[in-house]
Amino acid sequence: MTPARTLDVSGLPPYEISNRAPLWSGQVLMAVIEGSLFCMLIAMYFYIRISVDVWPPPGVPLLPVMMPSLALIPLVLSAGGSYAASEGAKKDKPGLMIIGLVANLVLAIIFLALRFAEWRSFNFTYEADIHGTLVWSMLFLHSFDAIADLIMTLVLILALVLGRHGPKLRLGVHVDSVLWYFIVLIWIPMYVAVYWGPHLTATK
Repeated sequence: MTPARTLDVSGLPPYEISNRAPLWSGQVLMAVIEGSLFCMLIAMYFYIRISVDVWPPPGVPLLPVMMPSLALIPLVLSAGGSYAASEGAKKDKPGLMIIGLVANLVLAIIFLALRFAEWRSFNFTYEADIHGTLVWSMLFLHSFDAIADLIMTLVLILALVLGRHGPKLRLGVHVDSVLWYFIVLIWIPMYVAVYWGPHLTATK
């Protein structure tokens, strides 16, 4: 009978605050799954767009680009706070983690506030037509993802302020940055499609 083989892993660290951590890979895969949904929405948007002569539909004005363009600035800058928090987690620096997470949270809230203020100017709902359905679906789902991640960010900040900065929490801070990078990056093509696309393809 062949003796059972065993592998001694007692010398391995219980948590590795790096991109080789299994939790990091899991977060990346989750971002890929969510990214597939957003890419399908973008593809649907352009598929419907090329099948009609007028876009947006009659009675719906072109969406202004000033407010979403201004909102894009704090969103992109918020990734810097997420990066600082991730580096603080790797180096076991609670202060840097808190500063980075707070910067991420504040800048993201500014972005969402500008987005919600802009929504008040929309003269169409999600059920008005296919244009309204697609635009509101992209905006709502992206906002939902952002808010969900910011709730996690707030929980991490509170835990750090209370003095809990062990390996588990540090790994959580590092992994949290992955999802926020995704939220920032995926919004760029959606922003171009929703706001600039109709202007660039408008009938003269």
